[in-house]
Amino acid sequence: MSTIKLSDFQKLDIRVGRILEAQAIQKSDKLILLKVDIGSEVRQLVAGLRPYYKPEELVGKQIIVLANLEPKSLMGYTSQGMLLAAIDDGKPVLLVPEKEVKIGSKIG
Repeated sequence: MSTIKLSDFQKLDIRVGRILEAQAIQKSDKLILLKVDIGSEVRQLVAGLRPYYKPEELVGKQIIVLANLEPKSLMGYTSQGMLLAAIDDGKPVLLVPEKEVKIGSKIG
């Protein structure tokens, strides 16, 4: 495994967000469109969670978001960040705070 400098890690803007809305993207078997409050604004994220999570079970969850990732278009929707998940047995498991924390809190 390669290493990075602390200064490289500090460039990442990782924040606690809350999923406000979630809907399946109809033309995709994998993608869910999310509206996520990250404190300073509400962002649109596109996540490949549909085989593992129902959109309605995501609403209200606190998640960890990489907020300064370059926007990317997926299936005609712009994703303005990335939620973080661990991969366990080939399936994503959302990374969430141990307890409720202030939305927008910076992870460091």
